[in-house]
Amino acid sequence: MLQALIGPVTGLLDKFIEDKDQKARLAHDIATMSEKHMAEAMALNAQANIESAKSSSLFVAGARPAIMWVCCLGLLTEYFIMPLARWGTAIWAPDIMLPELSTEGLMTLTLSLLGLGGLRSFEKAKGVARENMK
Repeated sequence: MLQALIGPVTGLLDKFIEDKDQKARLAHDIATMSEKHMAEAMALNAQANIESAKSSSLFVAGARPAIMWVCCLGLLTEYFIMPLARWGTAIWAPDIMLPELSTEGLMTLTLSLLGLGGLRSFEKAKGVARENMK
């Protein structure tokens, strides 16, 4: 949406600003404004995540591990327990249909958390990771 506004705004610069260098500088500033804002928002979000992880409360800093365990249990169920259960029911109770877990959202969440796990490994390598939940 912001990109749709940039063209008309930079077109107005032609009408009001005579200096080509200043016009080009302003057009560039307008064009990069959204990227700057997004970078600032991402930096603030990262800082909020860092402060959350520093918390001694299990309900604040323990949210990510809890979500990781949910993902782990969901994947364990769908890719280990349910295939064995389906195999067993196919042999001994073929009329029973077992449910399937939708893994799209689970995989998205898991892969996102694995990225955070990579950051955790980086923190440990740098020696700034916390060792317990005090």
